[in-house]
Amino acid sequence: MSWQFGVTVAAIVMTAVLGLPIGHAMLAASIFYLLLMGQDMSIAAEQMVNGLYGSYVLLAIPLFIFAADLMNVGTLSDRLLDFCKALVGRFRGGLGHVNVVSSLIFSGMSGSAIADAVGMGRIIIHLMTRDGKYPGSYAGAITAASAIIGPIIPPSIPMVLYALVSDTSIGYLFLGGVAPGLILGLLLMVMNAIQARRHGYPVEEPVPVRQLPMITLRAVPALMLPVILLVGIYGGIATPTEAAALAALYAFVVSTVFYRSVSLKVAYNTVRQSAKSTASVGFLIAGALAFNYVVTVEQVPNAIRGVLGESDLTPTGFLLLVNGLLLMLGCLLEGSAVLLVIVPIFLPTAAALGIDPVHFGVVVVVNTMIGLATPPYGLLLFVVSMISKAPIRQTIHHLLPFLAIMIFGLGIITFVPDLVLWLPRLYGYGG
Repeated sequence: MSWQFGVTVAAIVMTAVLGLPIGHAMLAASIFYLLLMGQDMSIAAEQMVNGLYGSYVLLAIPLFIFAADLMNVGTLSDRLLDFCKALVGRFRGGLGHVNVVSSLIFSGMSGSAIADAVGMGRIIIHLMTRDGKYPGSYAGAITAASAIIGPIIPPSIPMVLYALVSDTSIGYLFLGGVAPGLILGLLLMVMNAIQARRHGYPVEEPVPVRQLPMITLRAVPALMLPVILLVGIYGGIATPTEAAALAALYAFVVSTVFYRSVSLKVAYNTVRQSAKSTASVGFLIAGALAFNYVVTVEQVPNAIRGVLGESDLTPTGFLLLVNGLLLMLGCLLEGSAVLLVIVPIFLPTAAALGIDPVHFGVVVVVNTMIGLATPPYGLLLFVVSMISKAPIRQTIHHLLPFLAIMIFGLGIITFVPDLVLWLPRLYGYGG
């Protein structure tokens, strides 16, 4: 690796520390690298255009974002929350359980941890802190932890990004995330029950059985969204991108026509907000594509594969190394940047060691999602702290037990690959 590459990496770190968005930092540093190497700087534009416009799979991202934004502005979230309260609200720490279950269900519609925390999280944090039932810091902590599950259960924007860099089937990745997402949700509910008993958090008044059919009926149109998505993909009716379009269309029709909770003006504003979010993600991808060209020219993946080969790592040792590195990077970097820049470096070694790409993809996504809630710079920490108005230090204090049990869950997912692969294999995956 050349000194120009070292200067480029230093430029990314310095500009990011000074507050420049990571996508802009990677793009600026990549152009600077081309200048130092005496190459045509238009190569950066060529890499971005070819990557963004040559990948059909990326179209799924704005569609998932739009569906999630419609969920947030309409009454779909409220109806889902009522359904979750009826299911698990009667147990000790019931609203904490509702928080986790609502994230499990909402994750089937948004594919984004931030969308989950901002949308459903805002409502549930208000419910948990009303009348002093739960401290704001605890409500924020469990909201951040449960939002992590969102991009693990399909649909998943991070899995779309992993598919982009690894050329792995999105459909099989989505299937591979189902069991790990449910396992992590169960572990969070166990920890919530322990914390609720320890701190004496309240038991909610049970919803009368006679009301359950009506509550379920009101939630059915919202509950059908993930069903349409999954049936469309795995029934062979649509590709993942086409299924994302169907999900966005369904969310629009249900919100504006069926529930009549979104006016045309609100729908227009939602489209604008979704476009802004998509542009933000797109710029990050563009910067990563330009920087990946630099990484490829410098033959960084080959150099790392050589070092790891000399170390005589086993698949287990390699996965431990990747987990540790990604957890550390997750404290500092945005998850998408890790997926687009760091993960491609490890893909050749993972393939050489015989690690299944779907299993590796799920492990990587779980790692990056845990990083979103890991101190000191996990983005979810700032989101939930802003919503709950609780100091970040107190939120971190309540979050640590949830992080510990999720890292335990990550260990299970990492070293028992059949938990990830049994469902894809059921649908014909040969890995």
